[in-house]
Amino acid sequence: MKKEFFHIQGKTRSALIALLFSTIVISANAKIDRHALVTRNNPHVTRIDTLSSLSVGNGEFAFTCDVTGMQTFPELYRNGVPLGTMAQWAWHSFPNPEGYKAEDALKAFNFGRGKDEWYSCQWKTGREKAASDYLRANPHRVHLGTIGFVGMDKDMITDISQTLDLWDGIIYSSFKCKGRRIKVQTSCDASKDKVVFCIDDPLMHDVQIRFPYPTGKHSDDACDWSNDKKHTAKLLIRPGKPSYPLVICNTMDGQTFYAKLQFSSMKHINVDSNRVVIIPDNRKWTLQVEFTKSIDDEFVKNEAEASVDSTKAYWNRYWQTGGAVDFSRCTDPRARELERRVVLSQYLLAIQCAGSTPPQETGLTYNSWFGKFHLEMIWWHQAHFALWGHPEMLARTLPWYEKALPMAHEIARRQGFDGARWMKMTDPSAAEAPSNVGSFLIWQQPHLIYLCELLYRATGDEAILHRYANLVDETARFMASFATYDEAHDRYVLKGCIPAQETLKASETINPPFELSYWHYALGVAQQWRQRMGQQPREDWQKIIDKLSPLAAKDGVYAAAETAESYLSPSVPLSLYSDHMAVLGSCGVLPFSPQYDKATMTATLNWVMNNWNWDKTWGWDYPMTAMCAVRLGMPDVAINVLLMDKRTNTYLPNGHNYQDARLRCYLPGNGGLLTTIALMCAGWDGCTEPLPGFPKNGKWNVEYEGIKAMP
Repeated sequence: MKKEFFHIQGKTRSALIALLFSTIVISANAKIDRHALVTRNNPHVTRIDTLSSLSVGNGEFAFTCDVTGMQTFPELYRNGVPLGTMAQWAWHSFPNPEGYKAEDALKAFNFGRGKDEWYSCQWKTGREKAASDYLRANPHRVHLGTIGFVGMDKDMITDISQTLDLWDGIIYSSFKCKGRRIKVQTSCDASKDKVVFCIDDPLMHDVQIRFPYPTGKHSDDACDWSNDKKHTAKLLIRPGKPSYPLVICNTMDGQTFYAKLQFSSMKHINVDSNRVVIIPDNRKWTLQVEFTKSIDDEFVKNEAEASVDSTKAYWNRYWQTGGAVDFSRCTDPRARELERRVVLSQYLLAIQCAGSTPPQETGLTYNSWFGKFHLEMIWWHQAHFALWGHPEMLARTLPWYEKALPMAHEIARRQGFDGARWMKMTDPSAAEAPSNVGSFLIWQQPHLIYLCELLYRATGDEAILHRYANLVDETARFMASFATYDEAHDRYVLKGCIPAQETLKASETINPPFELSYWHYALGVAQQWRQRMGQQPREDWQKIIDKLSPLAAKDGVYAAAETAESYLSPSVPLSLYSDHMAVLGSCGVLPFSPQYDKATMTATLNWVMNNWNWDKTWGWDYPMTAMCAVRLGMPDVAINVLLMDKRTNTYLPNGHNYQDARLRCYLPGNGGLLTTIALMCAGWDGCTEPLPGFPKNGKWNVEYEGIKAMP
C-alpha cells in the first residue's frame, strides 16, 4: 500500500469527494480483481418483494425504489424496506402552541455523587408527559417526496428484471406493463441531493412527485397522505420550455423545502394538492429531481441534461480505492454468503452513513426513533471507514461534534460534570431527547476519542490532531469527572449509569465491564493526544487510569456488572443474559487491557456462546462477539457467530441487516460486520499472525488489501 496524507481543510462536499479519490492508492501489483468481486454480488430482483427495495445515494442523500426503478408503490412497500427520499439536512417540527421546553422534561436523580443530576426523561402524567412526548418526537426526519409512475397497479407488472450495478452505482429496472417492456435507469448525483431517471416507456405513463406531510411516528416511512391541508406544495418557478427547471416550494408549519425538476420531455404539467404530474411527449426521456432547504441563483439556474458518467466515475473510484476482501478461493460453503454481506455492506454504508450528521440506525431509508440518531451507534456505523481505507467518509461527520460542543457543555454543566457530555438519542441540535434509558447511557462518550484516533491512525495527518484535540480533551474531561473515587477501596468506580447491556438499572449498577474498559482505553488515548500536541499528560487522568476498578468476575466468568448476579447463578433472570453481551466488547471492540485476564474472558465467551438468549439480541451483537473470539485466538467461533442462523443476523437480498417487523433494516449490524472483517484480516497492533480471524483448516483462503489493523 502507498499511503497519502490528506488535510481536512475543505468545507464543501465537492472537496470532501475529492478527498475520497486521493486517500488510498492501490499498488500496481494488487491481486484482487475488484470489478469481479463487486459485480458478482450485484443484487438482482425478479419479483415484487417489499424487503428487496434498492437504493442509490451519496452519504448525504438517498433514494430507495421499488421494482419500477421509481417509487410507484410507496404504500405497498411501507411495511417492508420503505421507499425513502431523505437527506441529512431534512428535519421538521410540529407546531408547539403549548411552548414545551427542554427543562419541562427534566428530572433530578441522586446517584451518590453528592449532588442532583438532571436528566431528560419520559414522564407518565401531566405537562411533563406532554412535554417529553413532544420533545422526543420533534424534530423528526422528513420524507422529501415520492417519485413514481401514474396509473400502474402491482398486478399489471410482469417479467421483472432489476439489478443494482454496484460498480457504477446505478439501478437498472426492466419490466412489462400491459405487455410492453419498460426500462428505467436510476442514479444519484455524486455531490448533490439529486436523483436522475432515464426512462424508456412505450406507454408514456405520467410521472408524479407527491409531497407527504410528516407522521411524527416512532418508526415508519414518514408519509402522512391524509393531511394535505396542513401543508402546501406550489409552483415557485415555471419552466419556459422543457429543458428549463421547474421549482416546487413545499411549506409545512413554517418550514420550507424545495424540489427542482428538469426533464427532457414534457407535454403538460399539473400542480395540484401537493402533487406534480408530468405528462411526457416521448417514450424516451430524462427526469432530474434535486432537493434543498434553501434556494439561490445557483440552485434555480438551468443545468445540462444529466449524465451518469460522473456517478459511474465516483463509484468506480470508490471500489478501486480503499479496502477489499476476496473470498472466491475459499472452499467453506459459507464463504460466498459472507462475501455478499461484506460487499453489500460497503455499498450501503457509503450511501446511508457518510454524511454531515451522524446516521440514524435505519439510515436514509426510513425513520426509526423519529429519525433521530443514536450516538452510541456511531462507532458501529463509521469506525470501519478508517479501517477500510476511506477515512474521508468518517471525516465528513466528525465536524458535527464541533457544532454540538456548546450543547454538550451545557448538558454536562446541568448534571454537575466537567467537559462535554454526548447524549445517546439526539438530532442535529445535539439536544438530549427524553428517554428513561438513553439519557443514562455512557458508552457513547468515548466513541469520539476512538473515532478521532482511528482517523489520525489512518492518515498520520497532523492537521487532524490540531482540529480535534479540543474535542478529545473536552470528552475526556467529562469522563474523568464522571468516575467516582471509592476511598474505602482506593479505586475509581463507574455508577449512576445504564450500561450497554440495557437490561440493568442506573440506580443499582456499579462498574459495568465494557464501560470500565472503555474508560481505561479512551482516557489513555486522550493522554497520548496531549503528548502529541506537546502538552503534559494530566496527573488526575492518570490516577483514574491506574486505579480504575478491574472487571468483576463471579463463578469463573465476568459479570454484567459488579453489582449484577453471576451469569451462572440458578436464580439469574432471563433479562441478565438477553440483550447485548456487552462484557465481550471489553476484549474485541477494545484492545487487551490489564483490567481482565484472557483465561476468564475466554471462559466468558464460551459461556455466552453456549447459554446466551440469542433470540433477544441485536445485529451488532454478532460482530462484537466475533471480535472477542478473534482477539482470543478462536477464529472458528468468530466465523460461526458471524453466520449464526438467527433473525437479527439476517441479511436481506439488498444487504440490509433485518431485525424484526419494526426494524427491517439496521445499519449498525452492517458496520459492525465490516469492522470485524478488518480485524479478522489485518489484526491489531502487535498481532503478527496473518489473517488471525480465519480458521487455518485450508477452507478459508482469503485475500485482502487496503485494510488497516485495529488498535
